This record gives sequence, C-alpha cells and structure tokens, in this order.
Amino acid sequence: MEFSEYIKTANVEDVVLRQPLHPPGRGTLCITGHHLLFSDREEGSCRQVLLLLRNIDAIEKSVENLLTCSGLFSNAGLSQRLDIIGVSRLSGSSGTITIKCKDLRVLQLDIPGMEECLNIARSIETLSCLDSMSELYPFFYRPSNASLWDQWGLLSLERHYSQMKELHDRWRLSTVNRDFSVCPSYPQAVIVPKSTDDDMLEKVAKFRQGGRFPVLCYYHKKNGMVIMRSSQPLTGANRKRCREDEQLLQAVIDGSDKGYIIDTRSSQQALQARMTGGGLESKSCYSSWKRLQRQMERGKALQESLIKLVEACRDESNNMDRWLSKLENSKWLSHVQTALSTAGLLAECVERDGHSVLVHGSEGTDSTLLISTLAQLIMDPSCRTLEGFLTLLEREWVQAGHPFQQRCAHSAHSHARLQQESPVFLLLLDCVWQLWRQFPLALGFSEALLLRLATEAYASDYGTFLGNNQQERCTLGVKENTHCLFQALLRPRERDCYSNPLYEHTELAIWPSVHPQSLQLWRGFFLRWTPQTHHLEEAQEEIRNMVIEWGKLALSSCPAST
Repeated sequence: MEFSEYIKTANVEDVVLRQPLHPPGRGTLCITGHHLLFSDREEGSCRQVLLLLRNIDAIEKSVENLLTCSGLFSNAGLSQRLDIIGVSRLSGSSGTITIKCKDLRVLQLDIPGMEECLNIARSIETLSCLDSMSELYPFFYRPSNASLWDQWGLLSLERHYSQMKELHDRWRLSTVNRDFSVCPSYPQAVIVPKSTDDDMLEKVAKFRQGGRFPVLCYYHKKNGMVIMRSSQPLTGANRKRCREDEQLLQAVIDGSDKGYIIDTRSSQQALQARMTGGGLESKSCYSSWKRLQRQMERGKALQESLIKLVEACRDESNNMDRWLSKLENSKWLSHVQTALSTAGLLAECVERDGHSVLVHGSEGTDSTLLISTLAQLIMDPSCRTLEGFLTLLEREWVQAGHPFQQRCAHSAHSHARLQQESPVFLLLLDCVWQLWRQFPLALGFSEALLLRLATEAYASDYGTFLGNNQQERCTLGVKENTHCLFQALLRPRERDCYSNPLYEHTELAIWPSVHPQSLQLWRGFFLRWTPQTHHLEEAQEEIRNMVIEWGKLALSSCPAST
C-alpha cells in the first residue's frame, strides 16, 4: 500500500502550533509518509518543525465550536470516527490535536476545519505505528554526506577477537551460529573457551533459554578474568543436567578456585522459574561457582515505573511534597540504584577479587546486558571514550540481541495495552548519566550524546536500532539499505557536539556512589522540555565554548617546534 493512501489531507493552512520553549506559531502543516512538517509563515519568522511520525507515542483529539447539524455527513468513515470520540453528526470550525512524543515532548496543533483535523489525526495514528519494518524511514533516509557503500558498524566481533591477542591462548572464535539456527538472538560469531567444540555448544544451547549459551563479553587485561553472559538454564522441575554446560563453565575458570554467577532474579523468582521449565545452576553440579542473587525489575514493572515518573514530571501543581511523593512512588531512582549497585558488585568480583563471572537472568537480553555494560564502563577506560562507548553499545546491545523493536515500541504516553515494552536501554543511559555526573572528567562523551541515543532508540533516521536481533536485521537487509547511527555520530561535526571538553583519561576504575543522596533525577531527559533544563543546556554550551577558546589560546602561546 502506498503512503498516500493513508493521507486524506496532506496540507492545512492557518494551523497554530504550540510547543515547549517556543511561543505559539501560525503556519502551514504538511503530512508525509514519515514526517509532520510545520512551517511558520508569520512575518519575520522562518521557523520549521520536522517531526518523525515514528516519534509519536499517542495523540488526543478534541473538536471545538461545534454546531449540531443532523445528517450533514455522507462519509460513513468520518461519521464512525465522530462516534468514536463521542460526537455524533456534528460540524464545526476547528479542532485540536495534542501530540505526545516518545522523547516526552508534548505538541498541540489547532487546526481550522473539523474534517481536516480528523483526517490529520487518522493519518498520524496509522503512519506512526506501521507494522512493516521495511516501510520505516531508515529505509528511505539518504543523507548527503554518506553513502550506502560506507562501512556499517564500528567493530565486528571477528575484528574485536583478532585485536585481542591475549585471548588467543584460551579462547576461540566460533561460527556455530553462522546461519542463526543455534541461537536466533546471537550474532553469527561468538567467543567461547578453546576447549569447547561446536557440537558441544549446540548441546549447551538446547539447555539454555532461547539458545543463549554462555559467551564471553569482556576480558579484563589486568588479571585475565572474564565476564560471560547467557540466559537461564532449562533445568525444570525435574532438575535436568547438561554435562556440556557444566564443562563449558568449568573451562571458563580453568586454574581458578571459583567463579561467580550473578543472577538478576530473586531466589524465589529463580525457583519459581523451574515450574515453567527454567531454573538455575545447582550447587552440586556447579561446585566451583558461587551464585549471587540480585533482583532487578524488568518488563511491565519497569515500563509502569517510567509512566509514573513522566506523570510526576508533568505535575504542574507546584506542590513540592506531592512532587516528591510521586517521584518516590515511581521507583525509577530505585531501579537506577539497583542497576548501579549490581554492576558495582560485578566489577568488584572481577577487578578487586580476581574472579570470573557469569551473568544471566531469564532471557539474558535485558538486565544481563545492562549490568555487563555498566561494569565495563566502571572498570575499563577504553569504554569511556566517545568511540569506545559507542563500540560497547554496539557489542553489548545491538550485536548481543536486545529486542529494541519490542522494548521501544512505546514510551510513557501510549494508551496501547502494554505487551513487551520496557525502558531497559533508557535505564542504562540514565545510569551512565549518573556516572557522568559523579565523574565529570572520566567520560569522553557529553550528556548530549546520551539524550541523542535515548531519542534514537525510540524513533530514528538510522537502521542501528531496527529489529530485535542480528537475524532480523540480516533478513531485512539493514546493513545494505540503511545508514549506521554510530558511524554518523563519529563524523567530525557530530563528534565535536558529543565529546566532553573536560575529559581526562584515567586508568583507574570509577566506582559510583549508590547512596540515595548521590543519585539524582536525570533532569536533562525527564525535564528536558522545561525552561530550567533549557538554561542548563545553554550553560553547558558556554562551558564547551570556553574550553575550546582556552585550548586555542594555549596552542597559540606554545613556542613553535623546531
């Protein structure tokens, strides 16, 4: 079906746009297959607003100045539409559409003509939630400064392995999943102990949920310890065993006295999982491994926490007690605290205690990736540069199979029934912001990068976050037909915007404080459309300009080299 078939009214004149941080503007509204375009036509103004339709989470309609006019409309579809919003056989002069975006913006369009208003609303509803991924904008976006022939992605796992010479004695690169038949959510190549062959890996995959057998995600150069990640073992009520799984994990700690298994479920949740076929590693079969339970919320509970937080941030009562109560009841900062403390525990096991760790929860695609990423940021300075951080996200989230399409289908405003939505990636970015705030010199990227990534995960011009895993992206031809966000962020102009001008390299680990008084609401994101946050952005930009000027002065005052 052509996009034009979804658009009954393409242009409307004399529309009033109301949006945060700007005065109301009057101009022309245009709707295309992927965007809403508003052009301010008032004298002395040349403002344009371009909104990606995929960024729209929910819309609300209201029709004003209505006059009863029985039998006026012959269009059955329009009449049915009026019935839906509680208006029967009415005509009027104007309507209002309130657009609630996934980046938390709220826009209001005052549209002359009720029929035009309803047509625009119907087009937005349809085009903002297209089912076919091949119809999404990344497959149509063609920036002038890039080519589809450019390299896609930053670092393949094959290249990562070849560069890590320290791994080659005890670890190997396996292509057992080259056709995605062993594990649909894993990449085609994975790093595993050298003593395990591919037949063994196939048996282990059948013993782990979704085929996510233990693979290496981090090697600590200081002491040779590693972080592995997987999904839960399928022991079930009968406590089934898999000797190949036991042998694989024993090979991980070859020569060490013990390793740790960090399970992101409570003991009770892990035991309950047995009744549905899941479970946990038994002490008798994995005697060299000590299990640590650290419950982390996921799924619906995390999504509802986000909804409550956004609702609190939109409270205009100016009542501080009410605001603090709503903030606490959302439990969002509690999730931030749990994630950072669990990542700190993981980093302690590897960095301070000198033990290897296996991380998993149930599926191994959410909390597992969250704490493995944060732990690497805490320990490894190479992950804290702009390029290093983007490479880390590519490896631990895109390649490792976080289901972006499902988790980011809706943000905090949607009226749709919750299915598999969960803001795990947003929680990661919030935790990284807490690190950035506590260690302002240790991270080579700025808050602006985190804000950009938070927006792109939900609605993007680029193909990086499309789909739920590498298999889906291969089937869709994402690498061949879309552009890579991470590559774009590293181009000179973008790099300047997203680099931290105060960055100073340090080899030391950065241990975050997780005391309640040390954690703050991420105002830059959750209050980003308020005047107060806008002033903070201006101050940060001024700091950046001052640092650049200081750098130029320092260079000009240096004696010329001979």
